[in-house]
Amino acid sequence: MSQSLGVSELICRILVNRCIDDYETAKRFIQPDIEGLYDGRLMKDLEKGTLIIKDKIAGNKKIRIIGDYDVDGVISTYILYKALNRCGAKVDYVIPHRIYDGYGINNSIIEIAKKDGIDTIITCDNGISALEQIKYAKELGITVIVTDHHDVPFIEDANLNRIQVTPEADAVIDMKQGDCEYPFKLLCGAGVAFKFIQVLYQYMNVPKHEEKYFYEFLAIATVCDVVDLTGENRILVKNGLEAIGNSKNIGLNALIEQTGIMGKEIGVYHLGFIIGPCINASGRLDCAIKGLELLLCDDREKAVQMAQELYSLNNERKNMTLAGVEEVVATVENSDLKNDRVLVVYRPDIHESIAGIIAGKIREKYNVPTFILTDSENCVKGSGRSIDAYNMFEELQKCKELLTKFGGHPLAAGFSLEPDKVDALRLKLNFCSTLTEDDLIARIYIDAQIPIDTVNLQLAEELKLLEPYGKGNSKPLFADKNISVIRASVLGANRNVLKLRLLSNNRYTDCIYFGDIQEFDCYIKCKFGEQELNKMYSGQNNNVKLDMTFHIDVNEYNGNRNAQIIMQNYR
Repeated sequence: MSQSLGVSELICRILVNRCIDDYETAKRFIQPDIEGLYDGRLMKDLEKGTLIIKDKIAGNKKIRIIGDYDVDGVISTYILYKALNRCGAKVDYVIPHRIYDGYGINNSIIEIAKKDGIDTIITCDNGISALEQIKYAKELGITVIVTDHHDVPFIEDANLNRIQVTPEADAVIDMKQGDCEYPFKLLCGAGVAFKFIQVLYQYMNVPKHEEKYFYEFLAIATVCDVVDLTGENRILVKNGLEAIGNSKNIGLNALIEQTGIMGKEIGVYHLGFIIGPCINASGRLDCAIKGLELLLCDDREKAVQMAQELYSLNNERKNMTLAGVEEVVATVENSDLKNDRVLVVYRPDIHESIAGIIAGKIREKYNVPTFILTDSENCVKGSGRSIDAYNMFEELQKCKELLTKFGGHPLAAGFSLEPDKVDALRLKLNFCSTLTEDDLIARIYIDAQIPIDTVNLQLAEELKLLEPYGKGNSKPLFADKNISVIRASVLGANRNVLKLRLLSNNRYTDCIYFGDIQEFDCYIKCKFGEQELNKMYSGQNNNVKLDMTFHIDVNEYNGNRNAQIIMQNYR
């Protein structure tokens, strides 16, 4: 494999660890070229849907896009709106309000569309589970095209065989349909919308190079929707990151400037933790239309004002999240909830828009599937985040008689229910759970054991072939054992960086650690004694030895480049 691809055996081992073990897939991974994308016509109903839209444009029919209020939904709406406009469509958009409308298309949105003379509705990042709503739209004579990426609802027959149930739309485009032959099943909603407009552009004779305009937005949506950064997603993110530094979008540039990352090399972290959350903040605490209108804005002064507002909303969301996490932890620790293998925590006063974020934080702390429930307008709403051993969507399926609405993925889901069903849901989710003690043990998986003394700049540079990192393509994690710590020092203006001088096989290597230094010191003191801890910090001979896991990066300082080891875990 190494010889075929022209890369080191270590790189190939890392690829195999990620289940990439055939030449074509590996080559596409190492060289994520935009030409490696599959033809959108392979996706069931996609060509059918584009031909419908082409006819509607020719007939000057009114088209309405129904999006969703998260980053993926906003960007899906943006892509479809810009593309349909480019094709000469008479098009507008609606994004449901998180609190007043809830997720996805609903009867009220359909009735308003009918009243407004809308001929065709096209959904994005929603619609696959809206069986009744789409049936209602069809009864009103509206043409409906669904573009979605979520799991397809199913029923079970007498033999417990699963039968997928899809909406009665004119075209249903979702690669997770059982009879869809599209090879890559992990696109986000914006990815599906992009495949749609790729084919539409061909039929409408729009130059192919105009697709590039959407790359940067696809990267943001793909990272923020936390889909695996493999296959086509990797291609889209890689190309999007290259494009975003030269973005011509006035609104996006205003946001990049407002968040203080203008001029920096923007990576996955900036998309997922800086840019994305600001776009998301409007959908959480206000109306997601604001995030969309920022991206559509062509007035520099107005864009700056909108970016400032989104930035402020995101800071408000951060503070609310911190308070909510503390509240939920206190609830768990002071009740019998901490004995549950599936946490169902009902806190009526938590803002429903941040329930999912809080669920994720609690899941990280306890390493158990977590649902956070809170009061909504007329019901209780819940958001869940899961662990690999627990398929949240399927477990909710077992409790569907208790829920008024639900949907999602194996690792994340949302639902609504009546207040008097909360306790019953908690009991049933735990009763039905097959999680074992072993499932709930947090695990750290390494890619390889590498002697620290063999780490060099050449290796650090070669590892960059595997970027960008994210879900499904985590940053390579290595380990080594029995390493002597010669000296320790604390650096940084905030005294929050630990630097270790290590000795392995008669070679000295520097390592840094960004974790809890006080906890590290307590651990060393407990294991080796206070005297050895003091010797370590003063650089005297000591008995401190560690096993550690670490990342390898390239460090650039004053024009010099060298390999840098960043400790992640120790024992």
